[in-house]
Amino acid sequence: MSTRKWFQLLGLMLVLALVLAACGGGQEGGEEPTANEGATTEEEHADEAEHTDSEEHHAEEATGSYLERALAGEFSGTVVTMMGPFTDEDEVLFNESIAAFEEKTGIDIQYTGTKEFEATISVRVDAGDAPDIADFPQPGLAGNFAKQGKLVDVTTFLSMDYLQSQYNQSWLDMATLEGPDGPIMAGVWQRFNGKSLVWYPKDDFDEAGYKVPETWDELIELSNQIVQDGDTPWCIGIESGVATGWPATDWMEEVMLRTTSLENYDKWVTGELPFNSPEVKRAAETVAEIWFNDDYVFGGRAAIVSTFFGDAPAPMFEEPPRCWLHKQGNFITSFFPEDAEPGVDYDFFYLPPIDEQYGRPFLVAGDLMSMFNDRPEVRAVMEFFTTAESASGWMAAGGALSPHTDATLDMYGDPVVRGIAELVMNATSFRFDGSDLMPGEVGAGSFWKGMTDWVSGTADLDTVLQEIDDSWPK
Repeated sequence: MSTRKWFQLLGLMLVLALVLAACGGGQEGGEEPTANEGATTEEEHADEAEHTDSEEHHAEEATGSYLERALAGEFSGTVVTMMGPFTDEDEVLFNESIAAFEEKTGIDIQYTGTKEFEATISVRVDAGDAPDIADFPQPGLAGNFAKQGKLVDVTTFLSMDYLQSQYNQSWLDMATLEGPDGPIMAGVWQRFNGKSLVWYPKDDFDEAGYKVPETWDELIELSNQIVQDGDTPWCIGIESGVATGWPATDWMEEVMLRTTSLENYDKWVTGELPFNSPEVKRAAETVAEIWFNDDYVFGGRAAIVSTFFGDAPAPMFEEPPRCWLHKQGNFITSFFPEDAEPGVDYDFFYLPPIDEQYGRPFLVAGDLMSMFNDRPEVRAVMEFFTTAESASGWMAAGGALSPHTDATLDMYGDPVVRGIAELVMNATSFRFDGSDLMPGEVGAGSFWKGMTDWVSGTADLDTVLQEIDDSWPK
């Protein structure tokens, strides 16, 4: 366009603007806006909508972007600090899991492990010296920092679509904690341990002609058959020093997941569903059908409280077995005889469902990676933790399970853990160990003690349930 034509057009626009201003002048406050003013408002709304759409689009585009940028070397030379409970062998496995990522990205993840993690992380946060990322073995502790507004909501840089593609919805539910202004996604899960397992002496089991039960009724039928054959089906022990009673709380949690809804389980964990409710009492009575049957339990009910939990499965390895079934998490193999061969001397199966409508839930404990400081390189590391590769060290060594949907069975180096992972893939839902989520005075206090008192016979069920409710912090 020539200069002359440009000035002609500019003059015409100026005249038009003056005319429009004259037509719209002198409006009283209370009168309807002019058409021009209405158009301006619509434009503003359109701009706002476009801005919102742009933000949503940006959030969607952010999925994968920080990890991709890290892998492209954009954050090379940066440092991300971490703190968690991994020490000794676990710290070695964690460092092995992140080594390839550090090499590819140039990001130095400086991890500090401590056995006093719960106390140390609180001191550091209060002092304004929080690590970039903390590994919380108990989401309840992360919940305290979420309420204080200390944790970054990961959905600010990872879309829900992406997270749902990487995790079963239950994992996202368990990572959703209450923030100062409402719920936030307070972290991502990196690894976990499975609890919903029943161990048995495979060679003797097969020789006896027993079949792995698929339902709770079949589990009871198996128990009855073992009794009829002159043996004792269950190996159970809950003694654990000052922590005596915790294995009993695991059983309660397993049965709660199989006899009521996930919503009720969550309410029970937060205190909204009291212990003396019909749902919780039913779970306890279901546990009692096994535990309080002296024909079912090695040593009878009286031996449960005095038997160390690590020693409980030992009679299963005698010849012939003196008990045949033991419910415990995958860590229990460390208490098995050193020469016990998996797949020969022992095997495992999923603790069967009770009510079909509640599917195949899996009770777990695991590590929630939460973010205190928001920088691009920290976002990249957090995104890395949403991938199975981030747990590869443990998966190869047999120390843990991956909660990620991109995990494959060939990533597991230990055949036992690989078999557990296969069971996990068939699970319909997951929930964290309930006692670990409850306030300390309940989960590691009155709940442990109450179950011990009830099992030992020093208190009846109604009294115990009410005492646990009364201990809940007001």
